[in-house]
Amino acid sequence: MAYKTINPFNNEVVKEYDNATKEDINKTLEIDDKLYHQFKKQPISERAAILHKIADLMRKNEDDLAKTMVLDMGKLIGEAKGEVELCALIADYFADNAENLLKPTPIKSGAGDAWVEKQSTGTIMMVEPWNFPYYQIMRVFAPNFMVGNPMILKHASNTPGSAVAFEKVVNDAGAPEGSLTNLFLSYDQVSDIIADDRIQGVALTGSERGGQSVNKVAGENLKKSTMELGGTDAFIVTSDADIDQVMSVAAKARIYNAGQVCTSSKRFIVADNLYNEFVDRLTKKFAEFKPGDPMDPTTTLAPMSSARAKDKLTEQVNEAVKAGAKVQFGNKPIDLPGQFFMPTILTDIDSKNPAYSKEMFGPVAQVYKAASDEEAIDIANDSNYGLGGIVFSGSKEHGAEVAKQIETGMVFVNTFMFTLPELPFGGVKKSGFGREMSSLGLEAFVNEKLIVAVDKPDLNNLAGGLF
Repeated sequence: MAYKTINPFNNEVVKEYDNATKEDINKTLEIDDKLYHQFKKQPISERAAILHKIADLMRKNEDDLAKTMVLDMGKLIGEAKGEVELCALIADYFADNAENLLKPTPIKSGAGDAWVEKQSTGTIMMVEPWNFPYYQIMRVFAPNFMVGNPMILKHASNTPGSAVAFEKVVNDAGAPEGSLTNLFLSYDQVSDIIADDRIQGVALTGSERGGQSVNKVAGENLKKSTMELGGTDAFIVTSDADIDQVMSVAAKARIYNAGQVCTSSKRFIVADNLYNEFVDRLTKKFAEFKPGDPMDPTTTLAPMSSARAKDKLTEQVNEAVKAGAKVQFGNKPIDLPGQFFMPTILTDIDSKNPAYSKEMFGPVAQVYKAASDEEAIDIANDSNYGLGGIVFSGSKEHGAEVAKQIETGMVFVNTFMFTLPELPFGGVKKSGFGREMSSLGLEAFVNEKLIVAVDKPDLNNLAGGLF
């Protein structure tokens, strides 16, 4: 696996990086295991101060950090700066709240004084994708740093600059060596690391295929894992929805980050009375996107992250059209040297079309017509994925009733899907398992240790519970 930054705007190779050696890996595992035992004796408040410093440094270096992302994977500069700020927000949240959230949980029991301690478990292996080069790391790093779990990072091969930049911020903030170590690893090396007895957990965000591969190794070695995988998220528009509100969100819900978001709305399922107007207005919105240099604040359509990503999406759209899908808008070349893909709208997709069940990771929207809420819910749930979703309805109560019936880990009603550190993130079905962010993410790799304490045993009262 070659780690290199290739600017997707002009296809220039910016920098290449050497893979980690066996010695690098062994040294990292030794340092991390030692740090794990040190963390167990360290007051959590000391790590909170460092995590706040990380947030401060991210804000202070926002411009440089954002530019690194743009070079790595082509993100619009405004979106890149927003991602840096989000990372700082996550760091501050866990620095402020982790100590309270990790307090022992008392249990009312006839056995005596009983409670659950929340303790660290050891080094975590994290495998992260390219589409949000800092945010994906911070989602795992901030809570586990507060818990006291050292981390090894294997980032995507096309965003090595972002991995190096994030690690530098952590080190510059005064975090102990081993808190987060970036290694440029092959997949075989990742498997070897997961198998090591000093690794106690695996966190992966990526594709279904990547999740299967990594989770297989984790399972074989009895390592706990969290998997945040792909999605074919539905955007449901009910018959009583305010179409103006819908259109204020719909285009952005698909095109943000050039459509390269696991939770972006990929399938628009629209009530039949609003369908024609929705398609017409979405077409006009898509036509307004302006491709160009992602460093230019006036650019509104970024290039895709790589030639490989663009080629895959092109192939998927061609397959869909061959199987009967109609191109309502787009699917034409853009006369620029970078990896640009014209925003595209596909309609008339039936259940036999390969596009019906595949995730299209780029600026392509599928639009379906539904005669009722029930039909819209059935279409939304007719998927092997179950990550997120959006419902627009005439009232939040109606929208919530629809949302309850959608088989996903997250649903947002009458609003754009967003992320905040206090909100859990994750899915069901082939979108993965486990949660990141919030108290659930904080406890993903925690030893929930039961302690029962009495002054002296009274076995007569507990005879029925002995084993």
